[in-house]
This record gives sequence, structure tokens and C-alpha cells, in this order.
Amino acid sequence: MNPIIDELEKQYLKSELPTINTGDTVKVFVKIVEGNKERIQAFEGTVIKKHGAGVNKTITVRKVFQGVGVERVFLLHSPRIDKINVLRRGDVKRSKLYYLRERSGKATRIKEKIENK
Repeated sequence: MNPIIDELEKQYLKSELPTINTGDTVKVFVKIVEGNKERIQAFEGTVIKKHGAGVNKTITVRKVFQGVGVERVFLLHSPRIDKINVLRRGDVKRSKLYYLRERSGKATRIKEKIENK
């Protein structure tokens, strides 16, 4: 929109991000600061939503931990994100997978996308 803001934001964009789509199973490695120590924690789940553009691009990742659904929103270009690995490509027909919140067990499975090489 504004060329001045776009120019300022360009320096904060990460270049080594993989292409992430809704339905993909990803592992996000987040830097966590506890006191004076810093460690990296992995969060693995399914991308149920993509939002925003440029520096403000976010993904919402959902996983079920001990029977409770946990969702986290990650700012993709944040310095706290160490790296993102795409484990599986999901074959979905929607851009927002909110229906997974009401499902449990095998009903939450997503078909894997088969890519031709």
C-alpha cells in the first residue's frame, strides 16, 4: 500500500521460509526465554488458518495434547521463530479448517497431497 512502510518492512522479512498451506502438518521451532536461559521448543500440529501479508503474516497451528485441543498463532517473520519444517502436505478444499475443532480422533485426519515430480 504505502511504499515507505513497505520499504521499512522489507528488512524484517525472512527469506528462508517454506511454502506453508492450510492443511499442512508443520513443526514450528520457537525460541523461549526462561530467566537468563534461552531454549528452542517445538510445536507440531496442523495449519488451520493463514492470515495477513508481508511482515504481519500469521499461521494458526492446532494440535491435540492429552485430549485437549491447543491452538497457537505464530507470526511467521518473528525473530522468535527459529525454523519451520513442513512434515506433510495436506489436500484440503478450504482455506480455514475451523471444522476440525468439533472433531476428535480419526475424524480429524487430512488426506495427504501427492505431488508429481
